[in-house]
Amino acid sequence: MAKVALGVTGGIGAYKAVEIARLLDKRGHQVRAVLTRAAARFVGPVTFEAITRHRVITSQFRAGMNADIEHIALASDIGLLLVAPATANVIGKFANGIADDFLSTLYLATRAPVVIAPAMNTQMWDHPAVRENVERLTARGVQFVEPGEGYLACGWVGKGRLAEPETVVESAVRVLDGPAATTGLAGRRVVVTAGPTLEDLDPVRFIGNRSSGRMGFALAAEARRRGADVVLIAGPTPIEPPSGVDVKRVRSARDMRDAVLASSAAADAVIMAAAVADYAPATSSHQKIEKHGQDGPLTLRLERTPDILAELGAHRGEGTRPVLVGFAAQTGDPVPAARRKLAAKHVDLIVANDVTMPGAGFDVTTNQVTLVSGDGDEPLPMQSKTDVARAILDRVERLLVRQPALAPR
Repeated sequence: MAKVALGVTGGIGAYKAVEIARLLDKRGHQVRAVLTRAAARFVGPVTFEAITRHRVITSQFRAGMNADIEHIALASDIGLLLVAPATANVIGKFANGIADDFLSTLYLATRAPVVIAPAMNTQMWDHPAVRENVERLTARGVQFVEPGEGYLACGWVGKGRLAEPETVVESAVRVLDGPAATTGLAGRRVVVTAGPTLEDLDPVRFIGNRSSGRMGFALAAEARRRGADVVLIAGPTPIEPPSGVDVKRVRSARDMRDAVLASSAAADAVIMAAAVADYAPATSSHQKIEKHGQDGPLTLRLERTPDILAELGAHRGEGTRPVLVGFAAQTGDPVPAARRKLAAKHVDLIVANDVTMPGAGFDVTTNQVTLVSGDGDEPLPMQSKTDVARAILDRVERLLVRQPALAPR
């Protein structure tokens, strides 16, 4: 595992850097946190020391540091310099060769790969000076994790928020691992669905579920890391999708069906991790449905939505392409339902989990699943959704290993 220098600069997104450090540590990487003076006003060094179990560097002028010329020693020792969050100020320093603190000096001294995750106000991110600095660093080989869109700490809504920790870490790990050309997914096309579907009652209300999309996004990120050409079909979710994948946004179950069928014709594997609604309103009003009386009930007529996984299985017939993976989110023992789904829908693998189990299911970063296939049941321990994604894709690779990749698309 590699040694990673985690540069943290001043901004409200600095709190996310603690989780980034934790996730890198969990992957087995040794993290050395480097905090700028402004960063230490948002998150204290003691927090990072507790996570990384290493002294945090906050100044290049601390007594005794010159004995080892620490910025040079660290620059030679790290496998990656990751800066998250990166302000417009530090991006400008890096781009123009300014070295007035430990972090900027470390950047000039190291020859390790550099990954930067910016975070700033929308208009700052769009300013020509910042865009020019980003382009200059990109030309030098620096890789950027695109900031997300949404509500910013300044009160604005737009692009500029620090990407989610999982996304930043996946980008860093891809750089550390290097090209994945030798994996079983290199050159393959993988379609992944993620998140919920929302079925509209009227312009104000909808029927939905609690899926966050984290499991599907973890699968898409891991497939991309292994060299696959990934199409991610995502229902409405605020979670930032991984970089390097082709994201198609959908809303309803029918929208998702159309997108999946359009994308799966040339796919080597389809992984249906989305929580697709089983029922939708039979009709949707173009105007808000008003209340009729103080206590009068409202009766809704629901109809079945398309069963996308079953349709894919029927279309494949007796063939083996694409490999089909489904999910069975249950309350209670999920394995019997998963076995029934495996047989009824003619798929290769069902990932079953009990959403009522603490730490598993929707809108958490961990999961506990059982992999159900024709070869039997394989229960997995409680672990991160990233690790669950690895186990699922290991299975997909084994299913694909004897199948030649389709012709280039």
